[in-house]
Amino acid sequence: MRSVRGRTDRVVVVGAGLSGLAAALHLAGRGREVVVVEREQVPGGRAGRSDVDGYRLDTGPTVLTMPDIVEETLNAVGDSISGRMELCRLTPVYDARFADGSRLAVHSDVDAMTEAVREFAGPDEALRYLRLREWLTRLYRAQYDHFIAANTDSPLSLLTPRLARLVALGGFDGLDRQVGRFLRDERLRRVFTFQSLYAGVAPRRALAVYGVISYMDTVAGAFFPVGGVRALPDALAAAARDAGVRFEFGATVTALERQGRRVTSVVTDRGDRFACDAVVLTAEPRTAYRLLHRTPFRPVPLRAAPSAFVVHLGVPAGFDTGHHVLGFGAAWRETFRELIDLGRTMTDPSLLVTRPTATDPTLAPRGRDLLSVLAPVPNLDRGGIDWDRRGPAYTERILDVTERRLLPGLTSSAEVLQTTTPADWARAGLTAGTPFSYAHSLAQTGPFRPGNFPRSTDNVVLAGSGTVPGVGVPTVLISGRLAADRITGTRVPLRTAVGAR
Repeated sequence: MRSVRGRTDRVVVVGAGLSGLAAALHLAGRGREVVVVEREQVPGGRAGRSDVDGYRLDTGPTVLTMPDIVEETLNAVGDSISGRMELCRLTPVYDARFADGSRLAVHSDVDAMTEAVREFAGPDEALRYLRLREWLTRLYRAQYDHFIAANTDSPLSLLTPRLARLVALGGFDGLDRQVGRFLRDERLRRVFTFQSLYAGVAPRRALAVYGVISYMDTVAGAFFPVGGVRALPDALAAAARDAGVRFEFGATVTALERQGRRVTSVVTDRGDRFACDAVVLTAEPRTAYRLLHRTPFRPVPLRAAPSAFVVHLGVPAGFDTGHHVLGFGAAWRETFRELIDLGRTMTDPSLLVTRPTATDPTLAPRGRDLLSVLAPVPNLDRGGIDWDRRGPAYTERILDVTERRLLPGLTSSAEVLQTTTPADWARAGLTAGTPFSYAHSLAQTGPFRPGNFPRSTDNVVLAGSGTVPGVGVPTVLISGRLAADRITGTRVPLRTAVGAR
């Protein structure tokens, strides 16, 4: 594994998002002196927050999967989840509702889900679900340790018996086709393939290896921190502080000073200069490369994933919804064609409704609930929609669909607290106005994704969703550890590799 040579005693981490916090914890645990520089006043990055009239909004992820990775991150400095935050397992993970009026509670518990599928689609489909669950588990175990949680310097390094095992499992076939080998019910197939949209690819085009995303929530389970997802970056930052990490909030990095191929100090808009032996950059790759004054050559430009339009609402308590409701429209394949190929909003939207107060009522004023409605939309590169002008009308449309299909009486009682459009994501510095970074197509996956060790310097590494291993809370935490490994030259395997459920 290629790593930083020479002294690495002092490290500056640029960005206090989840990847930066993970990098800081692993580096501090290995004896480095770490300074984290963050432009905002609080940690979290894309795991953002907003407080509006007594409501405590999570503006990024709405749940946490694979808490073992959080545990390993905290263990790097001798800390633990139990000492920093309280997690609630979501039961069910989702309430899936379909255009034909049918509903399915999606459980991660094998017995509960088997029974739910039996009642929903019959005993034969329940048996097929069990075979799918076993395949998802084997798929995850085949790729996690070697293909997700490890640094690679060349595609050739992946040519091992483990790759052959992954090929034998059908990992490089289509996700939709592989899931279809197990499940005959079209509605169930959607439940186990829609997650590919987070990776920026339609299920019929996604590699089956991305079944690991489905594994993470439908098999390993989903959790919600008491206090909201913001409790995660707060816990990581507190543990880092206690381990000696220094935080500089409200400071934007404007330059990297160099001597030859090494960065020697990080400069901020406040006039600070932080001397360093190594740097971790967690900004979007194009921002990181702008600081490095370099643009890597790629024969085909990187393609961004679809974006998200999110409406946060305050409503009277009592709506019929658990923590998560998946509302599937009748048009499924056409939806992905509109978003990804045509750059249009969905004519028959599929939506994700989140009610975090179902798990933690303290996130809203007494007698009220907090809801968020997420609609996938095209990114700015693909769609070219003027969201500042169109946003209010699209809010009305999405709420109308939500009321008609899922929550009768919503629009007459809902108070719009905040909306986030692709234009807002772009103003926050996110590529093409999407919080999901670059799509996980074959040409943008694994060793073909922007690497985490730019060859233009000897002591700068990258972390975050734009680099390896990719998008999602567990993966960006891993990216922080991979960045730390590049700096210290230490390979510390996560025990999660094959021990997860």
